[in-house]
Amino acid sequence: MKKQYFIGVIMAALLAIGSLAGCTTQESTADQTDKAEQTEQTTQTEPVALTVSAAASLTDVMEELAAQYETEHPEVDISFTFGGSGALQAQIEEGAPVDLFFSAAESNMDALEEQGLIDSATRKDMLQNEIVLIAPAGETKVTGFAEILDSNPRIALGEAESVPAGKYAMQIFENLGIWDEVQKQAVFASNVREVLAWVETGEVDCGVVYATDAKTSDKIQVICAAPEDAPQVLYPAAVVQSSTNPEQAQAFLDYLCSEEAKEAFTSYGFTCIAQ
Repeated sequence: MKKQYFIGVIMAALLAIGSLAGCTTQESTADQTDKAEQTEQTTQTEPVALTVSAAASLTDVMEELAAQYETEHPEVDISFTFGGSGALQAQIEEGAPVDLFFSAAESNMDALEEQGLIDSATRKDMLQNEIVLIAPAGETKVTGFAEILDSNPRIALGEAESVPAGKYAMQIFENLGIWDEVQKQAVFASNVREVLAWVETGEVDCGVVYATDAKTSDKIQVICAAPEDAPQVLYPAAVVQSSTNPEQAQAFLDYLCSEEAKEAFTSYGFTCIAQ
């Protein structure tokens, strides 16, 4: 009798353990399923990261437009690399992960197109700008491009090899026949906003920037615009061939051609030419 009793207890215990194991396995499987579904949902809602390389002179307006675009398109997260267009071109040539390039000069876009590094079908001439000579606010002896050397000033320019505004400045002074002398008086910056900063703080007596850059500061004065024979300043944009998000890059480029974006560009002093 005792033997049968102990056998019954043991069998009951084994059944209980089996039942608990089954429940645990079911719960574990359910937990794994829930976690997999949660991971899938997180992956689905994670925004697309869009990287835009843009000329430094576009900093303010592009940040404003990106914020507006992200509000309307929460599935996209836009990040920027701002700098001299030549430096940005070099980064793309070296394989930097970029989706959209917005240059301050045609030459930089031309170089990438010749190498097959942009999608030519997406290329658009977007904006026009103007080159101006500026000086710190207040009294100044600087009177114009042609007379720039008369007061023996310290001049801030962008590097001609990597900064379009610097290249435009070089061409203006070459046309005036004074580039060699100007170089001796010049200090060179890596982008046009650096030139603007040096003029604002009075580290230099004058500088050459875009009209749109000058418009952002109340610490400088515009002496004059570039001579009439100065090169035309065009800003092209295009989707980079190696983009991992070409559809989203094209969509953002299309937005930059919208009436809403054109109003923003115009408010910052650009002339919109995109169709």
